Amino acid sequence: MKCFKVAGHVFVVKASDGCSADIYSLMDNYAPFEIAGDDDAMTRVSKDAIFALEIQDFSEVDFVEETRQDDEGQEIICGRTSGGLPVFEFYLGKVKAGTLLCEEDFRNARLLLDLQQSAPHLQKFALNNSLMVLYALATACFDTALFHSAVVTRSELGYMFLGKSGTGKSTHARMWLRRFDDAELLNDDNPVVRIEPDGVWVYGSPWSGKTPCYKNSRAKLAGIIDLSQAPQNRIRPIQGLDAYMALLGSISGMRWDKRIADGLHATENGLAQKVRMFHLDCLPDVNAAEVCYGAF
Repeated sequence: MKCFKVAGHVFVVKASDGCSADIYSLMDNYAPFEIAGDDDAMTRVSKDAIFALEIQDFSEVDFVEETRQDDEGQEIICGRTSGGLPVFEFYLGKVKAGTLLCEEDFRNARLLLDLQQSAPHLQKFALNNSLMVLYALATACFDTALFHSAVVTRSELGYMFLGKSGTGKSTHARMWLRRFDDAELLNDDNPVVRIEPDGVWVYGSPWSGKTPCYKNSRAKLAGIIDLSQAPQNRIRPIQGLDAYMALLGSISGMRWDKRIADGLHATENGLAQKVRMFHLDCLPDVNAAEVCYGAF
């Protein structure tokens, strides 16, 4: 058993009997977030876990598909068993990588892998996606959101860039790194945001897309910037419904589940009210970073 803490939330990963401990070697990106300790300490820590994932050898799961998501050859099929339990099947390049079978409240789940036949990169893909799914759903009612965005920090403050795939979030983050010597990349694809008693914080995570950036650190969230490509660099503040809608498209979650949808709505509404938000029409150049930072 291994325990991890991401943005203050603890979760547990267990390899079942008969499952090689080598499975943990696929979790190198989680190393900065691992909680160290002996078995007794891990048992105590696990009692506060927001979810636990057990890895088991492959078995078929019958379920009815509800929806699916396909993004650049990475596909997730979502459904429910006849007993109503949530199921997620993960495919990479049309090859099945694994099946995640969850309890109704997402506090416990099993990841079913073909440990004898599937390649390690498929197992890692299924494991990463299972933990992302569980994290997003299990924390949805705790003022926490897993974003699809890029985040840079400067002067101990975080700036988060939103936008549709291909908009240039990573490119804009690189422009900040190029323009400002003290700017640092916190996460390139999947940061976590929490509304806490002392403000809104953005955290690094074990999930960072194509750029390996797995930092166990956080920054006060100074602003959220929604990007769109344009022939000029121009920024304007957004509020109310415009701010809410910009957030809506960038947060992971099962919005067809009322409990989760209500939790995400509360977080999105809180962020739209508490964090300064802008829309930036931009070119992929360093002047865009100057225009953006100048708004703050």
